This record gives sequence, structure tokens and C-alpha cells, in this order.
Amino acid sequence: MIVGLTGGIGSGKTAVSDLFQGLGITIVDADIASRVVVEKGREELNKIADHFGKDILTSNGELDRAKLREVIFKSKEEKVWLESLLHPAIASQIQKELDSSKSPYTILVSPLLLETDQKNFCSTVLVVDVPVEIQIERTSKRDNVSEEQIKSIIASQIDRDSRLELADEVILNDGSIQNLESKVQELHKKFLSS
Repeated sequence: MIVGLTGGIGSGKTAVSDLFQGLGITIVDADIASRVVVEKGREELNKIADHFGKDILTSNGELDRAKLREVIFKSKEEKVWLESLLHPAIASQIQKELDSSKSPYTILVSPLLLETDQKNFCSTVLVVDVPVEIQIERTSKRDNVSEEQIKSIIASQIDRDSRLELADEVILNDGSIQNLESKVQELHKKFLSS
């Protein structure tokens, strides 16, 4: 069984996936897969540099993520171009990692699970949910970015109500870490018996 774990920015996906990992469950992270496909020497990185120019790279030839993020948040066309390049490569990387999992079930963590074809990998969708105010507060503390940029990221993701509608399971992450741990343990038992 593959459980898709998603939620908006700052919802606590990492905290939840870390708890599942602590229970011996394999975690496949779409964000990590998306970094792998643009590593130095990869064909996708070369295409990005050809398209956006060499200044999209750092001085040591790696992708300058902050610069790229700035470009794609300003231009819908550039975002679409980038997604059409990267989504198939990311899907292939994710499939490879899912295929090598040995745990009783596997968690696929993806902030864009429901916005992309990544949901097709999953038999169950688990949404980590928090009110928008908490998303903004947590993300600004963690990433040291402006409220405006966070709101723009939230707006680019599927809206909260739609995400909750598509969920098979929901963890409301607005309490203590102990509360979160017990919710994860409950779901772990449920997933093991599925």
C-alpha cells in the first residue's frame, strides 16, 4: 500500500513523515526526488540552464533555487515550461524509490500530490491540515520569507477545502507534538491492518 501524504506549506508534513519513519516506514519524498533530477550533470539541469540562461546556476554549477523560484512565480508560462520538463523525470525517480521500498506500506510525501499525477501512485491520501494563519506563522519562522511570498505559495497550491475533500484520512496538526504522535500511531495501526 502506498499512502500519499500531503498538506499545504507549513502544515507539518515533515513532522508527520518523520514520525512514520520512526515507526520503520519507508518515506519517499517528492521534494527530494525533485532535487535529484536537477543535480549537477543531469540532463534536466542542462535544459533549465539553456532555457533560463547560465545565471540560473550558482557559481559552482548547481541550480540556484531562489532565482528559479522568483522567475516561475512571476511567469505562468515559465512555470508550465518547467513543470513539463520536470514532472516526468520526478515521476520516474519516485517510481524507482517506491519500487525499492521494503516496509509494510510506504509513504509518498508530496506538497503537490493532488495537483499532479503523483496521486496516481497512491491507494490512500493522507492530508495534514492546519488553518491558514498557522501555515503563515510556521513558514515565516522556518523559511524567513515574507507573508506575501507565503500567501503566493498557498495560492499556487490546491485550496484547503478541495484538499480536504480529496483526503481519505486527515490529521489536524494544530496541537502539541504528543497529540501529533498519537494521531500518527493510530493511523499506523490502521494502515498495517489494511
